[in-house]
Amino acid sequence: MSLLKHVNPLQGTDSIYPYSNGNTLPLTSMPFGMNAWAPQTTEAGGGWWFSPNHNRLEGIRLTHQPSPWIGDYGHMAFMPQTGPLKVWAPERSSSFRKQDMIVKPDYFNVHLLRYQTTLELTPTTRCSSMRVTFGQAEQARLIVSPFPGESNMSIDVEKRMLTGYTTAKAGGTPENYRMYFVATFDCPIIADESGLSDQDNKPVAALTLTGERVGAYVGLQLPDNRIVEVRISTSFISEEQAVINLEREIGSRSFDEVRALATEAWEKQLGVIEVESDNQDKLDTFYTCLYRTSLYPHTTHEYDAHGNQIHYSPYNGMIETGPMFADIGFWDTYRTSFPLYNLLYPSFMNEMMQGWVNAYKEGGWMPKWSSPGERSMMPGTLIDVSFADSVAKGVTGFDVEKAFEGLLKHAMTAAADNRYGRKGTAEYVKYGYLPADVHTHESVCSTLDYAYGDFCIGQIAKYLGRDEEYAQLMERAENYKKLYDPSVGFMRGRLQDGSWLPHFDATEWGGAYCEGGAWQSSWAVQHDLLGLSDIIGGRESFKQRIDELFAAAPEFKVGSYGFEIHEMSEMAAVDFGQFAISNQPSFHIPYIYTALGYPALTQYWVRKTMDELFSSRPDGLPGDEDNGSLTGWYVFGAMGLYPLSPGVPEYVIGTPLFKKMTLNLENGKQLIIHADNHSDAANYVAGVEMNGEVVSNLYVSHELVKNGGELRFNMTETAPTVSYDESALPYAMSRPRSY
Repeated sequence: MSLLKHVNPLQGTDSIYPYSNGNTLPLTSMPFGMNAWAPQTTEAGGGWWFSPNHNRLEGIRLTHQPSPWIGDYGHMAFMPQTGPLKVWAPERSSSFRKQDMIVKPDYFNVHLLRYQTTLELTPTTRCSSMRVTFGQAEQARLIVSPFPGESNMSIDVEKRMLTGYTTAKAGGTPENYRMYFVATFDCPIIADESGLSDQDNKPVAALTLTGERVGAYVGLQLPDNRIVEVRISTSFISEEQAVINLEREIGSRSFDEVRALATEAWEKQLGVIEVESDNQDKLDTFYTCLYRTSLYPHTTHEYDAHGNQIHYSPYNGMIETGPMFADIGFWDTYRTSFPLYNLLYPSFMNEMMQGWVNAYKEGGWMPKWSSPGERSMMPGTLIDVSFADSVAKGVTGFDVEKAFEGLLKHAMTAAADNRYGRKGTAEYVKYGYLPADVHTHESVCSTLDYAYGDFCIGQIAKYLGRDEEYAQLMERAENYKKLYDPSVGFMRGRLQDGSWLPHFDATEWGGAYCEGGAWQSSWAVQHDLLGLSDIIGGRESFKQRIDELFAAAPEFKVGSYGFEIHEMSEMAAVDFGQFAISNQPSFHIPYIYTALGYPALTQYWVRKTMDELFSSRPDGLPGDEDNGSLTGWYVFGAMGLYPLSPGVPEYVIGTPLFKKMTLNLENGKQLIIHADNHSDAANYVAGVEMNGEVVSNLYVSHELVKNGGELRFNMTETAPTVSYDESALPYAMSRPRSY
C-alpha cells in the first residue's frame, strides 16, 4: 500500500507575514536531503515566495530555506521557456492551473499554459532529474536565475553542460561560501540561442561570466518528441565534487528510474509507522505530518571520489571530514522532532549528533540555530536537551565525550561574541538567573532554558561518571525556583537586587518573555514539574492554574514588540484560552495535567487540538511548523505517547488517535499500539496494558517501547475518575528515580 498518496506537501503553505498556517513550503526532496525543490510563484514575496493562491509560476526553485524568518541560501530558479527571451521573473512567469499542479515528496509536475510546456522534477539527495516536454521545437530554452550575490555561469556547448556557482545567502556563511552546480542536457545546445544575463536581467553576449547575479539561458535543439532530460547536481565543495555527486546519484539513470528510487526512499521513510484507519482525512494529516518531520535538518556532507565523507564547514570555511547538517533550530526541535528521530531513526540521529559535534570542533561552540552556520536565533542553548535525550535513550554512536566538552563550555564559559554560547553567562552564574535590568530581553525564558539545559548536561555528566559536574549542574537545574513570584502566580522578571520587575501583566508579551507572556512561559520546567507544583502550592493548585490558562480569554498586549506579531494573532484566532499551540513553548502544556495526575484533562485538550487545529490542507497547521516540531507534536499525539521531558527516557501517556498503529523499529522489533473500543468520541483512556500486563503508571519507559510488543489502550467516551499517587507520575527531578 502506498503511503505517499496520503502526503500533501501543500500543508501549511497558505501563510503570510502577519499570519501563519504553517509557514511551510511544498517541498519535493529526499528525506533530509541536501537540497529541496519548490514552485516559486513570487520572488517579490521575500521569504514568502510561494502561495497556493497564486496561479503564476516563475520557476522551480532549488532551495535550502528552513523558514521564511531565516531566509534562503544557495538558491536558484530554473524555468523552461519558448518564444521571445524573457529573463526577469515577472516577465518570464507563466500561468498554470492550480488543480493540475502535482507536488509530491518524490515528484513535481506543472503545465505552463503560456508556453504549453510541461516541467517535471524528481530528487536525489544532492541532485535532481528534470524532464521538460516543450510545446514547440523552436526557441526552446532553459533559464537559470540566481539571486543577489556573486555568481558564475559557464555554458559548454560541446559537452552540453552548464556549470557555475552562486553565493546567494541570508547569513551564516564564511566569506568563501559557494554553492556549485552542474547541469547536463541530453540534447544539443544551440550556441547562437544561448547566453548569460546580468543583474538587470539584460542578455550578455558571452558563454562565461562572473559577476553580481549573473544568470544563464540555454538554447536547446530538441529531438522530435520535444522531450529533454536535464540532470542537475550541486556541491558546497567544488564543481568537480558536483560532477562526482551527479555520477554517483544519477549516472546514466533515466528520469523514471530516478523517480522510482525517490519513491522507494519515501515509502521506506513513511513506512516506519503503519496506521490502520477508515478516516482518510486523518490518514492524510498523519502521513503529511510525518513527511514534514523528515525534511530537516538538511544533509550537507558529501562523498569524495573514494567514498570518504567530507563537508564544507560553514564554521571555519574549510573542507573537513565526517558528517555535517544544517538548517534547523534547537529551541524548536528539541521538544518533539529530535525525540521522534531517537525513537524511529536512531542511526540517522547518531550521524546527525556527530555532525553537531563536528560543528563544535570546527567553530569552537555548539550551534544554536544552524543555517548553514550559526544564526544565533532564539533563547537558550537547547542543543543541550537534544544531546541528553540521545544519550538517555541509548543513542550514543557519536563522540559523547567531545559533545559533553562543548556543552559544558557554554554552560560555564561566557563567549566574547554574543552570537555564540549563552548570553549573560556571568550573571547567570552569579545570581542563578538573568537580571531583567541587565538583560532586558527574554530574561525569564533564557533563565528557564538554562536551568533545563543544565539538568540535561547533568544527565550526560552522570552517564560519563563526571560526578562533580553532575552535582553542580543538578544544583543549577533548580534555578527556575528563583523566578517564581507567588504573589502573581507566574514566572516573573527579577532585578539584580532581588526585587521583581515592576508593572506585571500576565497578558503582556515580550520583555522578559520570548514570543509570549507569563501565561505561555511560566511552565517551562519540564524536568521538574512536581518541584514547580511544590512552590505553586501543590498538585491541585498547579492543576487549577492550568485550568485557568485554558479558560482564560485569548487576550494579549503587544508589550515590547510594539505591534501584533503573528503568534499573538494565531492564539487569538482559536478558542483555546492562553494555550498558544501555534508556538513551541506551549507544546507541553496539555501534558502537564498528566504530570500532575490528571490524565483525562490531557486527553481532552490534546484530542481537541488535533481534531480542530490540524489537517493536511494549505491552512492545516495552527502556527509555524518550524523544521518538523509542530508536526512532530501531532505524530506523538497520534501515538498516544509524548516526550514530556526530553533528556529523560520515558513517554507520558496520552490518547491514541487510531485504532491500530505499528511502529517498525530500526532494531527489527515492532511496537503495536491498539486503541480498543476506538471511536471518534472515545477520547479518554480507561486503562493501559503492555504485553498483557497492566500499566499502572502514567508513563512508559523508552526501554520498554524500543523493545517492542503490544501497547493496548482501553478507550472510553467518559473521563475516568481515578486518583494517582506520586509514584505513578512521570519523572520529576525533585522526586529522584533512576533509569
